[in-house]
Amino acid sequence: MATKLWAALLVLFTTLLTSSAQILWKKGSATLTFNILGVLANNYIMGGILLYVVGGILIIISFRGGEVSVLYPIIATSYIWVSLLSVRFLGEVMNVFKWLGIITIILGIVLIGFGSKDSVPGAI
Repeated sequence: MATKLWAALLVLFTTLLTSSAQILWKKGSATLTFNILGVLANNYIMGGILLYVVGGILIIISFRGGEVSVLYPIIATSYIWVSLLSVRFLGEVMNVFKWLGIITIILGIVLIGFGSKDSVPGAI
């Protein structure tokens, strides 16, 4: 089955949602109390959970449109989104090593994408 563009874009969007959820969880952790009411009353935590649920549903839908071996590596873009979002919303700093990591992730995803186009049945 050839992977459809909409499926790849949906996975990419899903990673943005789940990465945003992680930023919300980080913000919510500052005021988190470890009891059920404290968690339910924490808007950041609950917003993050909601984004993860939506992301889970969307990723299942996207898997209908292509090969898991092509779509799943796109989830690695979450590391990119979290790095960039943490700079914007948490005031964290990007250094050379983080930028090199982002470039490496992008190259890896591209190589996996190319590899899926050239795969030969039975080849290792």
